Amino acid sequence: MPIQVFVQRLVSFSPSEMSVDERETIQDYDWNLQQLNTEEANFSQSKGKVTIVNFWATWCPPCVAEMPSFQKLYDTYGDKVDFYFVTSEKAEKVEKFMVKNGYTLPVYLQSFKAPKQLESNVLPTSYLISKSGEIIINEEGAADWNSDKMRTLLDQLLNK
Repeated sequence: MPIQVFVQRLVSFSPSEMSVDERETIQDYDWNLQQLNTEEANFSQSKGKVTIVNFWATWCPPCVAEMPSFQKLYDTYGDKVDFYFVTSEKAEKVEKFMVKNGYTLPVYLQSFKAPKQLESNVLPTSYLISKSGEIIINEEGAADWNSDKMRTLLDQLLNK
């Protein structure tokens, strides 16, 4: 796995915006999640906010490869952007992974189906959602989320 992660990091580029005519808007924000080792949360708390949703797993090399870039992005934008790192794995396994790697990302355990526009069968899949609920980025596979391009886009969305 370390070699696969290394290769994934080498080939990861900044995620790309979807063209305006391809974008979907989230209609239903009602999605119950369990935050790792804390209370339940509902995705509806992010309605009207810039949001990043990432579906991942500890056993997935591309997922593991993009985590450091997400951590750097979260360190800068964690108080301005809502982040959801969603997994279907057991809490104990995820907690060990987070501690071992020193990640402080907000992890949620999925037990209910995601909103229709956020359904994917690929790991990792990440979404950047505007304040109006428009999906700006729908990225499958590893990406460099801490790029200048991504930071500029987040700043633009936050200022709208």
